[in-house]
Amino acid sequence: MSGLLLAAPADVPLAAGASEHRPLIITLFGLFVVATLVITVWAGRQTRGAADFYAGGRQFTGFQNGLAISGDYMSAASFLGITGAIALFGYDGFLYSIGFLVAWLVALLLVAEPLRNSGRYTMGDVLAYRMRQRPVRTAAGTSTIVVSIFYLLAQMAGAGALVSLLLGITSDGGKIAIVAAVGVLMIVYVTIGGMKGTTWVQMVKAVLLIAGTLLITFLVMLKFDFSVSELLGRAAENSGKGAHFLEPGLKYGKDATTKLDFLSLGLALVLGTAGLPHILVRFYTVPTAKAARKSVNWAIGIIGAFYLMTIALGFGAAALISPADLTDPAKGGHKAGTTAAPMLAQVLGGGTDSNGGAVLLAVISAVAFATILAVVAGLTLASSSSFAHDLYVNVIRKGEATEQEEVRAARWATVGIGAVAIVLGALARDLNVAGLVALAFAVAASANLPTLLYSLFWKRFTTRGALWSIYGGLISSVVLVLFSPVVSGKPTSMFKGVDFYWFPLENPGIISIPLGFLLGWLGTVLSKEEADPQKYAELEVRSLTGTGAH
Repeated sequence: MSGLLLAAPADVPLAAGASEHRPLIITLFGLFVVATLVITVWAGRQTRGAADFYAGGRQFTGFQNGLAISGDYMSAASFLGITGAIALFGYDGFLYSIGFLVAWLVALLLVAEPLRNSGRYTMGDVLAYRMRQRPVRTAAGTSTIVVSIFYLLAQMAGAGALVSLLLGITSDGGKIAIVAAVGVLMIVYVTIGGMKGTTWVQMVKAVLLIAGTLLITFLVMLKFDFSVSELLGRAAENSGKGAHFLEPGLKYGKDATTKLDFLSLGLALVLGTAGLPHILVRFYTVPTAKAARKSVNWAIGIIGAFYLMTIALGFGAAALISPADLTDPAKGGHKAGTTAAPMLAQVLGGGTDSNGGAVLLAVISAVAFATILAVVAGLTLASSSSFAHDLYVNVIRKGEATEQEEVRAARWATVGIGAVAIVLGALARDLNVAGLVALAFAVAASANLPTLLYSLFWKRFTTRGALWSIYGGLISSVVLVLFSPVVSGKPTSMFKGVDFYWFPLENPGIISIPLGFLLGWLGTVLSKEEADPQKYAELEVRSLTGTGAH
């Protein structure tokens, strides 16, 4: 990675104040990449079978897994996207933080413990326990891969924006090269380290992210004499929006469409977490359901503290940096405000020409880069595991593959998913990462959550209901996204200069999530097959007590 950074074109103008400190920036990035690769290789040597590759041997404690879940969840969307959204839209930007945090209550109360007890490695294990194996595993594997790729897009876009800021790369070719380098790194992490390597990288990243966010929060509050009202007042004044900056409606609530969009976003954020594949697989890395529950409690505490600090980061950026600079690529900005956090670090360190500014910019950017690498590794592992365990072993090979063949298939799947993520990430490089993640949440809440809840808690639920729910939620959410302003019709769309959107909302959750639940119910009541009451009774006992759990 550091070699690629050094190869950046010399004639490209660098981000403000970064040119003379380029060696420091590259050194910090290089140190993190080398350190994480060492961890990955160390963990890879301890990975001997499928249980190690998929679930880290189920050897992590509740606290360790809680830290890793935090590292997996506090993504580029959280650190870069939400800070940028608050800096540009004030109160409405902060709504992302609320949704991301409240979502964990759904995961804690409904999913964490029964999922740990009921499955082995993937969501498909839970569904296949009382339904026909091949069709439900095919559906679960397909859904997992699609959700993971949507989420990967956000991390790739964040990586492109971040490293472009540091190296002053404004050319599209340079940004695409950065996205490709991140993709190659994530393939290396997963193929060598498996779940053990990925978990340790996520724990290290969570500690770095909390420490970096705490430092910037302290410096922001110090700047305003630890007065929240002074911080908010200056942010409102500097934003050019006045008191409206601190009130609802700057981004959502202007008209009926934006109000519906906000409702759709809220539904996706609150319900999506409990259906995210890379979060669900983390519950399998602990030895017991009690440890799974404890890990979620730790995660809620760590994540809650982090989201409180994003308020200081977002409003601090709004107070200290002009809105024009925040969105001006020539001054280190980004169209969607994605670089607000590192720009704020530079200002707090003393400005563009100071050593302190350069050091703080480099440190915070390295932390953000660590965030991206850890999350893409978790996402890639979840999707490659589902491909190998659900599709390859149980559908293609009909359960006849050896453990070695299964792990080999997972590693090859990692390469394929990484290649797809690089191509799509290059197309999504100018979109706001928080918005992209919200789309992934919508797809997860539409396709995965209804099926999981029905399977765990509804005795009559059948294979047809599961298939209708997964495919119906998946297809409806993806189609609505494709024909939404996210893809075409606006200056910030993925494809500029074309306009084929007819769905007015940026997030499909308000339509696709109820549809996923409705189709699951409809498919079951119209099905001629009868659910096996004995199988449901076994699953119920297992999910609630842990008896017979792997």
